[in-house]
Amino acid sequence: MHLDDRFDDLVDSLAGFHRAWLVYLGVELGLIAALRAAGTTGLTTAELAAATGCREEAVATWAWAADAHGLAEYAGDHLVVDEPTAMILLDDLRSEFLGGQFVHTVVASLDWGGMLDFFRNGTPVGARPDRYRESIERLTVQDVAVFFQEALAELPQVVADLAHGGEVVDIHCGGGRWLIAMARRFPALRLVGVEFEPDSVTRARANVEAAGLGDRITIRQADVSKPGPEAAYTLAYFQYALHQLPDPARALHAAWTALRPGGRIIVLDWPLPSTSDEFRTRHGELIAGIQLDELYQGTALATREGFRAWFDEAGLPEPTLIDLPSGASVILVERPAAG
Repeated sequence: MHLDDRFDDLVDSLAGFHRAWLVYLGVELGLIAALRAAGTTGLTTAELAAATGCREEAVATWAWAADAHGLAEYAGDHLVVDEPTAMILLDDLRSEFLGGQFVHTVVASLDWGGMLDFFRNGTPVGARPDRYRESIERLTVQDVAVFFQEALAELPQVVADLAHGGEVVDIHCGGGRWLIAMARRFPALRLVGVEFEPDSVTRARANVEAAGLGDRITIRQADVSKPGPEAAYTLAYFQYALHQLPDPARALHAAWTALRPGGRIIVLDWPLPSTSDEFRTRHGELIAGIQLDELYQGTALATREGFRAWFDEAGLPEPTLIDLPSGASVILVERPAAG
């Protein structure tokens, strides 16, 4: 690449850091939501500050920076956000939702003060603060949308079976949002969430109660190797969870044991690219950055081959792997029916 072209490319990357923070502030402080509500008329900085309870001087700085980065646009002295931008950053029921990605990226980077030491001594950061797990739950809201909009479209028999009811367990369920979405989509299901992080358990129980689904969803604080009694479930689900566990094969084996005959394990995750060409894509760029954070905390994303190896190590049948349009993958295995 020519020197000038490379310079421009790297300046774009530097600007991307600032853009990520502008989005984070816009989402977390409600700035983008307030602008969306104002419609094509937009808001002055004074009106935007009043609407969000923020200091006008700080909001004014955010506003002209958002305009410079193309996140919003000044029309006279009123700042306006276009609907596609608001949709991508705020609408968490869409598979295109990226607001959670921005929140997680910024929150994760707040822990990176020891990254240089990690590169030199190889010692992971270890425990992450509660805000990190909360940001993961914001991130995986997109995974819930991907599951319903992309994964279920590939699994019509699963949809038909779930419509008739059954018992479902979400292992390492985080804030319980997939469970809530499943309960609303499939009214005949009874669901259990298993989570070992105390703060996530608290959020999950609060979310379930707020959704009015406490009679159908139970949140259990337990190790992932103990998802429930033998032959208790018709479906065991891992969402962006299996790769973060200390012993994925053991967790898979425990889930398999907890399945009834004819039951299924479904894993939804974002595998690492398996080839250099796959890494040289926008998806590859993003997932490489996520892997850096994973390694820093002592976990790691896995390739498709790595996921298959965990199933094999757990003594499970060869799984079916389906790549989805978003870049996520579904990995499915079914326990033989009785008789």
